[in-house]
Amino acid sequence: MSASTSFAPVRLRPRSTLVLLLASAVGLAGFGWPFLVATPAGTGASHGQDAAYLFVALLPLLLGLVWAELGDGGMDVKAVAMLGVLAAAGAGLQTLSPGTGGFDPAFFLLVVAGRVFGPGFGFALGVVAMLATSLLTGGAGPWLPFQMIGLAWVGLLAGCLPAASGWAERGLLAAYAGLSGFGYGALLNLWFWPAAAYLPNGAAYVPGASLGTNLHHYAVFYATTSLGWDTARALLGGVLVLVAGRPVLATLRRAGRRAAFTAGRDSGTEPG
Repeated sequence: MSASTSFAPVRLRPRSTLVLLLASAVGLAGFGWPFLVATPAGTGASHGQDAAYLFVALLPLLLGLVWAELGDGGMDVKAVAMLGVLAAAGAGLQTLSPGTGGFDPAFFLLVVAGRVFGPGFGFALGVVAMLATSLLTGGAGPWLPFQMIGLAWVGLLAGCLPAASGWAERGLLAAYAGLSGFGYGALLNLWFWPAAAYLPNGAAYVPGASLGTNLHHYAVFYATTSLGWDTARALLGGVLVLVAGRPVLATLRRAGRRAAFTAGRDSGTEPG
């Protein structure tokens, strides 16, 4: 069996799955309230006020995920060390190009690491890498918790992609890197879009309006303001996977095998 199909040092156990679902529920509430909550007309607030509460809610849940994996045997100290190394590497890449023009090389590392080490590891890596980046660059702000959960979902879903190897795997990852680049950008806009009073009527959030109306307005806003930015992220992520995916995937799998993570895994050959 190919190593790409089953190598997952962080296996989601029942307790860690519950914690991950709770963290995702917090994130969904933070991102989705403009569409899910019927706010009265004439209101609409930025997440600048509630972002601190979201941040406080997410950190214990992340620690709970790691604790649950340690307690259940799904993650050992070597896997935690790998998480720290990759988070530091992602933060370093981010400082080279901190989202300028949509170019985000750290996105590539998150996608391949989530693929190799599994959804739980990818989720944790997204949160820790973004937190480390904010500490290095001084870029902490009300947007930080939304960036953390957004990247966590990118890493999580990378670990849930179907089995593949060789060029098929790299093509799958390149397509995912592209699609998730657009999805991540569309999510992140939601932290400030409801309070963007400078927007024209057809692209602004309308408190009290129907779900369909606000979805349409957001689609117009995204297409006219963020689509080009996110296209750069999507293209860079996909190209990096195609160009550098093979050696990076092989290196991460080799490092995982040599570290002998205690979580079960199937042996196999590296992809072609």
